[in-house]
Amino acid sequence: MSEVIVVGGGVSGLTTAVVLAGHGHRVRVWSRQPAAATASAVAGALWWPYRIEPQDRVGDWSLTSLRWYEELAARPQETGVRLVSGLHRGERLAALGAWAGKLNDVVESAEGLRCRLPLIDMPVHLDWLEEQVRAAGGSVERRTVTSFDEAAAEAATVVNCTGLGARELVPDTGMRPVRGQLVMVENPGIDEWFTEADPASSATTYFFPQPGRLVLGGTAGTDDWSTVPDPRAAEEIVARCARVRPEIARARIIGHRVGLRPARDAGVRIDAEPLPGGGRLVHNYGHGGAGVTVALGCAEAAARLVG
Repeated sequence: MSEVIVVGGGVSGLTTAVVLAGHGHRVRVWSRQPAAATASAVAGALWWPYRIEPQDRVGDWSLTSLRWYEELAARPQETGVRLVSGLHRGERLAALGAWAGKLNDVVESAEGLRCRLPLIDMPVHLDWLEEQVRAAGGSVERRTVTSFDEAAAEAATVVNCTGLGARELVPDTGMRPVRGQLVMVENPGIDEWFTEADPASSATTYFFPQPGRLVLGGTAGTDDWSTVPDPRAAEEIVARCARVRPEIARARIIGHRVGLRPARDAGVRIDAEPLPGGGRLVHNYGHGGAGVTVALGCAEAAARLVG
């Protein structure tokens, strides 16, 4: 098998690297920053197709990833994946795609959809993915790429999993950030997740119980590149969550996070094009707010293009 360089060390890049290594390829991951500093590390991260296109492909990618996460949930301390119950307030099965009919443990009521879904502790999961790459004989290297030609000079196949970086590298001006802000608090005893979208604004109210913290959210500011937490937005997030669970208002704040979701006007891009010298560039980027949700499904689609 040939050597493949995956550019991008977030959840999409690392999952793609794991799949390629499983197919017998020698894989090198090039990432300008450690996994803990990527947008993936900030994610909530509840499995659910959110702010992602195209709808006709998202369902299959999501379900492929769901089945994998369900298996990984048997080893939560190792993989960071747990199956946790919660409520999507206001959601209706009929308003979702055909993929929703294939979910297990879903109960619809007047309040919304109660489900048991994968909830991923991203710092742990990203570490686990890196370990899987190395265990398969691959490597994860800190390297800043200014052109895919740099990678093509060292490998016949290059996979682009650069997220927002694709805006400059491809270049793809259809890439734009959707800013998400989170507040971390000490968990006052909440063991179920909750989400509720506000159709009148970009705000979504949610809280996810993660080990050692309760993650509160959130925001969705399109074309907002700021990674500095906004104190007013943080106050509003806490207030919205506290209207659902009053004890959150008294929880001690332990941190703030901001992540830029890599949205693409035309939806997820998974295709291939030739590189100078006879190489191949495979694209896998533009996952919006559902990079974790579709990670394995998109990785397998990209791997098929690698061959």
